[in-house]
Amino acid sequence: MSLLARPAVARLAAKALQRVTVLADRRSGGRGSAAASHARFPEFPRRVRELTIPTSIGPARATVYLPPNASDGATPPVHVNFHGGGYVMTLTELDDPLCRYLAAEAGVVVINVDYAVAPQHPFPAPPRQAYDVVRWVAEQGGEEGWDGSRLTVGGQSAGGGLAAAVARQALEEGGPPIALQVLHYPPLDLATGARHKRAATARPVLRPWMADVFDSSYVPDAKRRADPLVSPAHPSDTADLTGIAPALVITAEYDLLRGEGERYAERLRKVGALVEYHEVTGADHGYDGGDDEKARTVYGVIARHVREAAGS
Repeated sequence: MSLLARPAVARLAAKALQRVTVLADRRSGGRGSAAASHARFPEFPRRVRELTIPTSIGPARATVYLPPNASDGATPPVHVNFHGGGYVMTLTELDDPLCRYLAAEAGVVVINVDYAVAPQHPFPAPPRQAYDVVRWVAEQGGEEGWDGSRLTVGGQSAGGGLAAAVARQALEEGGPPIALQVLHYPPLDLATGARHKRAATARPVLRPWMADVFDSSYVPDAKRRADPLVSPAHPSDTADLTGIAPALVITAEYDLLRGEGERYAERLRKVGALVEYHEVTGADHGYDGGDDEKARTVYGVIARHVREAAGS
């Protein structure tokens, strides 16, 4: 076991990463990653409002993105988005381009969730809060201006893992109905250590030391990493997933996580729940943060599937 894999050390490292992110934003006067994200895809305007959602873990802040036709009298469907960041980093603003894109191109209200992160809130708090958020969104649509019966969920990286966990909880707890789960380069097998995973490149974006920090902060007890809400792609999870929300699974060719995404896609295919498996060629983990061309292409795929699933 590496030093960073020890839960106490991982907690310190994770908190240090959180502080660095906050300090960098303060030093830029708020003109850092948020401003850069807002500047991308300028043809899609940022029409937002802030929202606080009550959950059993505590209130979750969220940014609500409105579609261009939100004022025409029709009630649009809703998509709940969970950001990435290894279950440790609060990186909601990095998903701003995706949220604006989906609001405009899929015609949905997008709710970008600032969920509880580790090490302050280790497993099972994040997936439980994520499920509470989605259930609230489904129930409160009439009051908030969206159609909660036409609901999709999705996320990037750790957010994709949470979206998968939400779909699993919805299956096991009888709802709410989810028309589509979008799993974008998600971690789906934390029970298998990063050093036992293989990427199709010599120097992948995700490195073993990062996994040590993220995994040990999120699930300090290694024995719990095989939990189905953490590792649905691990061979130990053999439950019947018949009836789970239809899924769009997207992986990146060079990503260390590609293998588990492929395995989970195949598992979903066997129960008729795989809508599409899409591999982004020539790309690594988080590629859409810097490659506008690839991001536009894949966001277009996501928007098409969300629009078709939600009937927008």
